[in-house]
Amino acid sequence: MTTATLHPYSIEIIQDEARQLVDKGKISLQQHIYTLCDYIPAREWQWVENELEKWDYLLRDRICDLIGCQKWDND
Repeated sequence: MTTATLHPYSIEIIQDEARQLVDKGKISLQQHIYTLCDYIPAREWQWVENELEKWDYLLRDRICDLIGCQKWDND
């Protein structure tokens, strides 16, 4: 078994984690992606960074860039 098969963070999981943190009000859409490091175990952060890099995200990009536009039910 290789390290790649143990990789716990796909881009979808990272986006879902970020979306949940925004929904709970713990982070805002305007914060930088590196804010997620406060909510992901340090030993796993390198995997997250590698996955973000693979998808051309920079840690200074905004959370809204990562999770996209939100739908508003009352619009």
